[in-house]
Amino acid sequence: MKNRLKILRAERDWSQAELAGRLDVSRQAVNAIETGKHDPSLPLAFRMSRLFDLPIEAIFKDDVDG
Repeated sequence: MKNRLKILRAERDWSQAELAGRLDVSRQAVNAIETGKHDPSLPLAFRMSRLFDLPIEAIFKDDVDG
């Protein structure tokens, strides 16, 4: 799954650690999601959606279509 997490974080000038704190996850979890190594749980995706005030679909894109 592709995501815009790194871009959204950079637009707010947040470090991975700061974003992790806002989401109540580890910095390593943020890094793994940003780099596509792991997909977030549904509850975490909803927290990201609320934090960035965007629909989940604006943050994450299924890469099945390429």
